[in-house]
Amino acid sequence: MTSTLVFLLGLTVIFILLIGFGIFWAIKNGQFEDMEGPAQRILMDEDDPMLPSNQLSDKTK
Repeated sequence: MTSTLVFLLGLTVIFILLIGFGIFWAIKNGQFEDMEGPAQRILMDEDDPMLPSNQLSDKTK
């Protein structure tokens, strides 16, 4: 039983180190720079026909 507990504790320490490394890597590489951009981009309606860039020209009507 003791060897199993030591193995599981060692495995836990390895996982905690990997998770910590992953979090610090993500912070260093700018993964958390723009937290609001994607949330607001999902609300933008880019296929709205009233937008000037999406309006049909007179030639295609």
